[in-house]
Amino acid sequence: MTNATSAPPPARGGRAPASKALFDRAAAVLPGGVNSPVRAFRAVGGDPVFIARAQGARLFDVDGAEYIDFVGSWGPAILGHANPAVVEAVREAALGGLSFGAPTELEVRFAEKIRELYPSIDMLRCVSSGTEATMSAIRVARGFTRRDAIIKFEGCYHGHADHLLVKAGSGLATFGAPDSAGVPESVARATLSLPYNDPAALEAAFAARGGEIAAVILEPVVGNMGCVPPEPGFLALVIDLCRKHGALSIFDEVMTGCRVARGGAQERFGLRPDLTTLGKIVGGGMPLAAYGGRADVMRVVSPLGPVYQAGTLSGNPLAVSAGLATLERLTPDLYERLEQLGASLERGLRAAAEGAGVTACVQRVGSMITLFFTKGPVRSWADAATSDTKRFGAFHAGMLARGIYWPPSQYEAAFLSGAHTEEDIERTVSACREALAA
Repeated sequence: MTNATSAPPPARGGRAPASKALFDRAAAVLPGGVNSPVRAFRAVGGDPVFIARAQGARLFDVDGAEYIDFVGSWGPAILGHANPAVVEAVREAALGGLSFGAPTELEVRFAEKIRELYPSIDMLRCVSSGTEATMSAIRVARGFTRRDAIIKFEGCYHGHADHLLVKAGSGLATFGAPDSAGVPESVARATLSLPYNDPAALEAAFAARGGEIAAVILEPVVGNMGCVPPEPGFLALVIDLCRKHGALSIFDEVMTGCRVARGGAQERFGLRPDLTTLGKIVGGGMPLAAYGGRADVMRVVSPLGPVYQAGTLSGNPLAVSAGLATLERLTPDLYERLEQLGASLERGLRAAAEGAGVTACVQRVGSMITLFFTKGPVRSWADAATSDTKRFGAFHAGMLARGIYWPPSQYEAAFLSGAHTEEDIERTVSACREALAA
């Protein structure tokens, strides 16, 4: 893994010519000029950076600037960008053909590896995105329980399926309303949205509607309102209440899977949910995700059972090869290093904020980390929403100008990789001090 070192890029001053020109072209052919909303920099202002290439812990944009990267393709790049072993695995697979629409040994090896890492998963199905994985897992839960209702938590994002784009209802036991245009109210009414880390709300929901609930889905460590860990006992309560009422527990580990531990959050917290969704790291940066769980539950999936789900490119050899090459390199030494780097960055960010007299808190689980511009601690979406997003926007611009590529939203976690160095952390903390002082 290469770690290039050079002077930070000059302050961008708002516009970089090549990125700006590309964004203008993109805006004419892509909604908002992007293929995923957060890339548009709407939450932080200014124009997005167009990337030309990446290596190790570095990004290089089309204007020639270099950045220390803490987005990591939104999580997959745990080994760093363009890891030679992963690239070689993809190259070898491509030489044999990009896709066959037929079974391969690679798919079997991948499934066996996932089952080794996640004891809660007896059987699994490959898909091509995290949204597909969560959407399918919920369909399986509904098919298995023969119930329609699901519980999700405010601030947890599970992809853009209709029944998951739901905001809270008017009370703790009231089903939700659409949080996006195009989502029918009839679909939203089957989803109950509760505050995260609120045991009383969860118990009240089950007391009121336990016989209707097919599943509870949650991020075991939230990354989509910033890094928010579960309160002690909260995850276990989810699993216990589901079992008591005949519902299924679904851990959405698209982000946390192989990130907060080799076996994800369920390894870190010693728990076994009924179903698990995986993505990002397990695909090695390629479009690959999976859902799986108990054998009796997964046997309802077609062709064994009545729950239909299919995908032309699911488990294609390029993606599976990248995933296997990544999973095989997730060693105990890597996680020990990530923990050390994460702790160093956490201390540095906290000290920088205190030194600048800025109201902020730093929250971290393993190699996931967020600097919240609020007093904290942040335990729920209500807490996260008190963050000073205007100040975060200024902070983000200051970091970008100093060669640090931080997630362009207050409500997204940052990620470390095995390619980061202590020098990278020191430079990042120094940039943070300067950005906050400015």
